[in-house]
Amino acid sequence: MFYLRLVLRNVFRARLRAGLTILGLVIAILAFGLLQTVVRAWYAGTDMSSAARLFTRNSISLTFSMPLYYRERIAAVPGVKSVGVSNWFGGIWREPQNFFAQFATDIPLLAKQYPEFRFDPTQYADLMRDRQGAAIGRELADLYGFKLGDRVTLKGTIYPGNWEFNVRAIYDGRDATAITRQMYFHYDYLNEALKQTAPARANQIGVFIVEIADPTAGAEVAKAIDDGFRSSLAETLTESEKAFQLGFIAMVEAIVIAIRAVSYVVILIIMAVAANTMAMTARERIAEYATLKALGFGPGTVAALVMAEALLLALIGAGIAMALLGPVAAGFHAATVRVFAKFPVVAETYWMQAGCGLAVGLVAGALPAWHSARVRIVDGLRRIG
Repeated sequence: MFYLRLVLRNVFRARLRAGLTILGLVIAILAFGLLQTVVRAWYAGTDMSSAARLFTRNSISLTFSMPLYYRERIAAVPGVKSVGVSNWFGGIWREPQNFFAQFATDIPLLAKQYPEFRFDPTQYADLMRDRQGAAIGRELADLYGFKLGDRVTLKGTIYPGNWEFNVRAIYDGRDATAITRQMYFHYDYLNEALKQTAPARANQIGVFIVEIADPTAGAEVAKAIDDGFRSSLAETLTESEKAFQLGFIAMVEAIVIAIRAVSYVVILIIMAVAANTMAMTARERIAEYATLKALGFGPGTVAALVMAEALLLALIGAGIAMALLGPVAAGFHAATVRVFAKFPVVAETYWMQAGCGLAVGLVAGALPAWHSARVRIVDGLRRIG
């Protein structure tokens, strides 16, 4: 108890310096946690990936399509349970900044292939009956105020023209990892319109969604599918859903790496600031350390007191930053809700913040503690101030 009281009195002896150092620590460790959460938000879409779903696309690029009749050939591959289609629509609702994902898909297979989506049976039946029907995710509905029965007009970009849809179903997620920021509608509605306006673009598919019977056999089934289209006009690349999602993240990987790097640079900077603070403190107290030694305290005890001050200072800053991370992240998400569907603050981030606080304390206190332990009593007592 004596040592704890001594450390507490020493830490806050220079209150302005201690307060500013703690403030710097709070800002740095809070920024670290927020940046780490931003990085995790980029990967949030992979959390709902299923090992039972494979994605088959053109081996050249997603911008190249495949013939619709590939579906029957893929369905004949052993281990395949069902094959759905998916075309990225890319329409604009009212204003260009109102971006959200829209997919022309096999509505009859949607609930089966995506069990993480929860549909009301009555709404799903209405969706099945209406060729212009659309399913809207709960998060998307809350974001833009969509309601059942709404008439939604999208201005086509990839598929020119104005496209009319009726909101027939609003689906929820099975758990917190499910992203419900998408709109799904009937592929047949899109395809039949293309047959009238652009026949060359009809019966073309961007991605086949392949449901497999055994999730552990994904690699074998994927190879069998791709082998079936070797030397064809449109060779395929089949991969797991997670690999497919990570392919999109790879397009902005440099940004993600830069954000992660900046988060660690912030910690390195505050390490230098805290180390400078502790070095100044140690220089001012050389006479005190010499006095402690003269009273019988060993070098190890003196060094431990200095190290304890640095650790306490750092952990106070880290604790405040950890307490603030949740509210700050919630505010940040509210401001960027159109960018990040999920902005999860996980336990791992808090542990990383605590680790940063501990590392800053150890680094900041190491050198001053070593110097304090080496102070000679005679030399220390000669110091004035």
